[in-house]
Amino acid sequence: MVKTAKPAPRKAAPKAGNGSKPKAQSPAPVNLEAPAPTPGEMPSMRILGQYLKDLSFENPNAPASLAPQQNQPDINIGVNVNARNLAPTDFEVELHLDAKASAGGKVVFAAELLYAGVFRLENFPPNLLHPAVLIECPRMLFPFARQILADATRNGGFPPLMLDPIDFAGMYQRRMQEQAKAEA
Repeated sequence: MVKTAKPAPRKAAPKAGNGSKPKAQSPAPVNLEAPAPTPGEMPSMRILGQYLKDLSFENPNAPASLAPQQNQPDINIGVNVNARNLAPTDFEVELHLDAKASAGGKVVFAAELLYAGVFRLENFPPNLLHPAVLIECPRMLFPFARQILADATRNGGFPPLMLDPIDFAGMYQRRMQEQAKAEA
């Protein structure tokens, strides 16, 4: 499979299943803006759409990689969340999931998934908008992305890769701490 070169998304460490080892990198800061909330109105969040933006699955050593193995492969998982304004109250949120399994120094499989959604957040106070977009929105996208990744690994000839739930609030807190250190 030939892939064009593109910058790797920045990763934050998730809690991952199947004996996987999370991979962490410093995330880039995300700047989000929205209009001031209307007094007396409750905040509302709606999903306008969700979609698969990119999916890659590689099984470079097939059919040898499909033979029974003596040991479980090491599985490294990378997770990143990015968001951007589309309109004053609309945000595109991207959930990046990267999984790489290796055994005996060889890649067993590699999967990259970019799943996104468009969310409308109205009447959010400025101090709650950023965490809502980077915690709650990816939390809503995760079950769908998890299923796509599980199906891709199963269709690649392996047991489905079932990721444990991800602590998006913890990822957000680490991101804010790293951003504060970088600004200091």
